[in-house]
Amino acid sequence: MPRVEDRRIPGPGGAIPIRVYAPSLATRLPILVFYHGGGFRLGDLDTYDALCRDLAARSGALLVSVGYRLAPEHVYPAAVDDSYAALVWVHAHAADIGGDATRLAVGGDSAGGNLAAAVSLKARDSAGPPLVFQLLIYPVVNFAEMETASHTLFAEGYIIGGATHAFTRDTYLPNPADRRHPYASPLLADDLTGLPPALVITAAFDPLRDEGEWYARKLAEAGVPHTFLYTPASLSRKADSALGEAAAALRGAFDEGR
Repeated sequence: MPRVEDRRIPGPGGAIPIRVYAPSLATRLPILVFYHGGGFRLGDLDTYDALCRDLAARSGALLVSVGYRLAPEHVYPAAVDDSYAALVWVHAHAADIGGDATRLAVGGDSAGGNLAAAVSLKARDSAGPPLVFQLLIYPVVNFAEMETASHTLFAEGYIIGGATHAFTRDTYLPNPADRRHPYASPLLADDLTGLPPALVITAAFDPLRDEGEWYARKLAEAGVPHTFLYTPASLSRKADSALGEAAAALRGAFDEGR
């Protein structure tokens, strides 16, 4: 990267660490605000550094990685509040960091995909920053129900299924009433109209697979332009292909926003 910069920006619970990746020295670059995965309990700017560099380089976007607060010390809605506050800050300070506020997207994987979907809803509901795209990589979109076929099939032996996912839910959302809120479970939102175009990527052996596919269908039914990418097994080759697809989709969305 020609430029990588760490900053701390104001947040509702204190300073939020962000890392800015500039794939070129040009100004007014399109912007991707990225939220890392980790089950709302793990992960930080460093653990996602390589992926963020790769995605910034492939997409040509100024990527802003957000270090939101984690459970169990900070339960819902702390992560959503930090994620949205970072989006608002990036929109307001786009020119200061070399970006173009009119070409602004959000994205993330797993827990980060949940947050990207949540802030897309919140930006629409609050007349917040206008978004041109949302990149949802195997997102968690339904904490209220974990009874899909993929949750059953991959409950044991697949890293995040079964008791592990239940522990994630209970840690991040200890209050059962919160689990049905659209900013916790975007799949349960009554209205998905007016959201930015989306790319939803799911993986073959993932408990989250079916709910991600269901969310893609609901976006389509709501008239949200979207692309759905199902990533089969052979991990390294298909993962690389999925990242390339994500970068291409971002470039297309940013080009339309010119």
